[in-house]
Amino acid sequence: MASKKLLLLPGDGIGPEAMAEVRKIIAYMNAELDSEFVLDEGLVGGSAYDAHGAAISEADMAKALAADAVLFGAVGGPKWDRVPYDVRPEAGLLRLRKDMELFANLRPAICYPALADSSSLKKDVVEGLDILIVRELTGGVYFGEPKEIRDLGNGQKRGIDTQVYDTYEIERISGVAFELARTRANKVTSMEKRNVMKSGVLWNEVVTATHKAKYSDVKLEHMLADAGGMQLVRWPKQFDVIVTDNLFGDMLSDIAAMLTGSLGMLPSASLGAPDAKTGSRKALYEPVHGSAPDIAGTGAANPIAMIASFAMCLRYSFNMIAEADRLEAAIAGVLDDGIRTGDIMSEGKIKVGTVEMGDAILAKFKALAA
Repeated sequence: MASKKLLLLPGDGIGPEAMAEVRKIIAYMNAELDSEFVLDEGLVGGSAYDAHGAAISEADMAKALAADAVLFGAVGGPKWDRVPYDVRPEAGLLRLRKDMELFANLRPAICYPALADSSSLKKDVVEGLDILIVRELTGGVYFGEPKEIRDLGNGQKRGIDTQVYDTYEIERISGVAFELARTRANKVTSMEKRNVMKSGVLWNEVVTATHKAKYSDVKLEHMLADAGGMQLVRWPKQFDVIVTDNLFGDMLSDIAAMLTGSLGMLPSASLGAPDAKTGSRKALYEPVHGSAPDIAGTGAANPIAMIASFAMCLRYSFNMIAEADRLEAAIAGVLDDGIRTGDIMSEGKIKVGTVEMGDAILAKFKALAA
């Protein structure tokens, strides 16, 4: 069996604590399942700035490019609020995405049955929810040029961010969405703002043409992104796969995440294009929650999103489908057993910390693998 090179970038805040729980699962898989993961570790975000004066060092960037997959924790915190903009903690994640050419961000929003009462919405609205948001990740307003603040004189300034998309960028991200929809409920909803944005007009045209040319078997609907946000909180189960641009994807995926009860529950994957010869692709996996500096070091962090991100890694980078299914089932099983971290705690359940939750998921995973 070929070794699997994993780079761990725990980052800041609760990132290292959550990553430690994934390490335990990997150690078990190597020892008992002969999985042959080879681990390396680096710094990113504020911890990298403290050590190297940059949000990620050149050496750790090279490690990321050489790895089969990268597991990423979280970055940022008040300690680094005043560092220069180009070396702020978040710049490390943006560079990873750009240099690794990770154009497709997959954000599942799944409501575990045991947590249906934890959502701010009614139980019947979210119970059984299973949405996948496919966000374009390397284009749009976050990367478009010019991006600057101009001094206009007389005490006036102008902030400029540029929304830019080319045809090929829209074709490839919509292709990912259609392909994934074929493995699910076979429905894609494309969201943009064609009523006020020229980039939205092009987005709509290209998604429509891509659908007609290659994916006419998949149901396609179009929706304005603001209406999509409204529909996500009105009746989210109408959606299967949502494909959208970088800016709207950032906002809509956070809305969808909170439908499930907690940002601490959900993973994400950022994928590059498959290599023409090997079929492998660059990939980075991360929880959608932030670094939560207010609880860092207290042992209270919820590690489920980090563990679920590793399950996505097993699925998309290593084609270890059975193991990914078992790990996801282990998470659901532990929740069914009533075990909760503080962020998802409810009356009558068993409150545990980060380590105890990780141990419970590992024990359930072992039992399912037996």
